[in-house]
Formats: sequence, structure tokens, C-alpha cells
Amino acid sequence: MDQFRRKLAIDLGTASVLVYVKGKGVVVNEPSVVAYDTYTNKILTVGKEAKKMLGRTPGNITAKRPMKDGVIADFNATEKMLQYFIEKTVGKSLIRPKLLICVPSQITQVQRRAVIQASRYAGSNKTYLIEEPLAAAIGAGVDISETSGNMIIDIGGGTTDVAVIALGGIVINKSIPVAGDELDHEISEYIKNKYNMMIGERTAEHIKIKIGSVFPKDDDELFEVRGRNLINGLPMHVYVSSSDISEAMERPVQAIIDTVREVLEQTPAELAADLFERGVIMTGGGAMIQGLDKRIEETIGLKVKIAEGPVTCVVRGTGKVLNRLEQMDHTEMGEMESRRKIIEQRAIKY
Repeated sequence: MDQFRRKLAIDLGTASVLVYVKGKGVVVNEPSVVAYDTYTNKILTVGKEAKKMLGRTPGNITAKRPMKDGVIADFNATEKMLQYFIEKTVGKSLIRPKLLICVPSQITQVQRRAVIQASRYAGSNKTYLIEEPLAAAIGAGVDISETSGNMIIDIGGGTTDVAVIALGGIVINKSIPVAGDELDHEISEYIKNKYNMMIGERTAEHIKIKIGSVFPKDDDELFEVRGRNLINGLPMHVYVSSSDISEAMERPVQAIIDTVREVLEQTPAELAADLFERGVIMTGGGAMIQGLDKRIEETIGLKVKIAEGPVTCVVRGTGKVLNRLEQMDHTEMGEMESRRKIIEQRAIKY
């Protein structure tokens, strides 16, 4: 029966969930949002339809993100969300699939087991975990089994993972809860403080995508933003510029840069020499913020490049590891240290 069992790679992110199927590629890319009825506690919808409900629901319906800072914040909602995406990918089958899920590099043991348990309840046969920086490196085409060092900056929705990888494992890493969601929050707070206007998280995200830039644009075009006046409660609109948004994003951007510098300061000298030659790779949706790669490059003095398809890079890397699940069967599920030892010992070529 095992030869008929499907294998899925899942990027269980704070902002979105991506599912990779061997031979098909990325088949699901939807927001990690769940909408449920507060009276019956029944899940109404998941993903794109649920995200449309954010900030628009009546009293008996709640739309929320069950993941926060890259880890599970609402166990039951995460279980239902996983179940929805598994059934959407493989249908309702008696043969449960095997899952490989990527998680932040500094996740605790309790948080790891929460992910494994939620996936089991959602319908998996076995669940394995892989750290996001490793998956991102593999997805970016890096041969992680080499002795030479590679640096990965993975900026997702809830966390930013910075890691130096060599010999199939993570040598130095740091994960901080500052990423895309924090940028949205800062934009929302900036507009509230400067213009006395309240906007929703979807609007803040839209502003970030449209005119978000670390460096103000030369033309400094204006962008109309609509929301609610905090003084009289009436609808209003203002025009914001890229200078406004770059100022709003300064604190989280600086936090990401400081994390990169901190990891570099702890990197062994031999690996630091490799990084000077190889540069740094950025992945994740946050890597697409205009000018962020140049800002990091100017600060650390190393060449910074954005991986091809940065949003799907992590799940694609996770998908490449699906071929090696059988080699993990003898190790305890969820122990990522064991995964790294297997990769190192076998010198896997991806």
C-alpha cells in the first residue's frame, strides 16, 4: 500500500500555505486564513474566500489567521485548515499521505510536536519537518552538502530566518518575528498616527505591494488610501507617497538588517570567506520589497541576490526532499537534527 501513498510538501506559513506535489509542482498557494461560525464553532471557509472576509464579518463569523510568527496559534483552526488543503490536493482517500512540512529554524520542541499532531489529526500518515532556511537553499538551487558556506535570508509573513549553511546543516542561524505582517502593521500604525485614519490589514498589505520601497522612489507618486476617520468615525481618504511608506517600514527593515549582521558576526572565518565570494541569497515574499536587497548589500558589503521565484522557493525546496522520506523512516519524526545528519552523512546532491 505504501507505494500508492501520496507525498506532499507543505509550506505552512503565517501569511499563506503552499502545497507541492511530486511531478506536478506547486498545486496550492492560498492565504492561511480560516473563517468560522462563533455560535456553532463550524469552519465556513478556508484560504482565498476566508481572506476576503477579514475585517468584513458580522458578529457571528470570525475570520482569523491560525498561524502567528511562523508557529501554531490556534490548534483546532490549523488542523481544519490543513485538512482542507490536504483534501483539496489528494481528495478524500483511504490512503493517508505522508507530509513534509517546513518550519522556522528556531522553533521549540513543543511547537514542533504541535505541527506534527495537527497534521496527523488533519489526515497525514506520517509527518516530517524541515527547517525553512534549508528548504529555501535547496529551492534556490544551492548544493547544501558542499563544504563551502551559503547564507540564506528567508523573509516570510511572520518570521525572518537568517542562516549560514554548510555540509548539509545549519551552522549559524537566527529567527525573529519580524517579516511581512510586521511591515503591514507598521504601515497601518503610521497612517493612523499621521493622518488619523484607520485602515485594515488587507489595505496595508495592498499599499506595501503597490508602492512599498525601502528607498523612496524618484517620482514619489501618490497612492490613494481609504479608511475610517478616527476623529469623527466617517469614511475618508488620503494620498500617501513612497516616502511615507519607506519611513513607516524603517523599524522592521532595520531589525532584519541587524539580524543579518548579527549572524555574520558569529559566522566562522572560513565560512565568512566563502560568503564574500558567493554572496547572500534572499527568499520569501518579503524579498520582493523594492530596494531591500540593495539596502542589505550596502550595509554588509556582500553581494545580495533574490532567488528565482522567491515566494515558492521554500516549498519547491521542500518538494525536492520528498524523494528522501524513506531514508528518514528510521528516525524519530519531528527531530530535525536527525534530518540534517542524514543529509550530511549521505552527501545528498540536490
